[in-house]
Amino acid sequence: MPKAIAMIENGTEEVECLAVADVLRRAGADVALVSGSEAQIVGSHGIRLIADGVSAQTDLTDCDLLFIPGGMPGSKRLAENKKLIDAISVMLDGGKRVAAICAAPSVVLGENGFLRGKKAVCFPGFESGMLGAQVQTGARVVTDGNVTTARGMGCAVELGLELVRLLFGASKADEIKDKIQF
Repeated sequence: MPKAIAMIENGTEEVECLAVADVLRRAGADVALVSGSEAQIVGSHGIRLIADGVSAQTDLTDCDLLFIPGGMPGSKRLAENKKLIDAISVMLDGGKRVAAICAAPSVVLGENGFLRGKKAVCFPGFESGMLGAQVQTGARVVTDGNVTTARGMGCAVELGLELVRLLFGASKADEIKDKIQF
């Protein structure tokens, strides 16, 4: 069973995080919500989320997928989490998957140099942080190698389905797509 970690922080976009986590769980993935700071956070729209763990006490590389949802100021706070940035580097160097949506592709991945030479997408207006990336204007979800990025909340289910395809295969993604009436 593939294992995923979805990072959360005060100011995380709740629907982006939970939609992707939900789709992955429906496919059978073991998904843990891990906070960058404290066990209970408040998302960017005032919804409280309770983490399964905190980054200080979690091996962020002990997974097949490390997922970073967007939202502000959550993306900025996650970008300041040295343990997370180090884990992204280890994951990518080890050929494991990293995914980000909305502001996170720019603020967390791009500004830390993880998108150089990769096709990627982010929330419109955040392109300046996509350092070295080939920004795919108009695309909703983009996978290039072991990095998958998506534009924003309206693309969250589509991102979840792409991650299911990558982790479980196309037939499982089609099965989940049918079950959720996507």
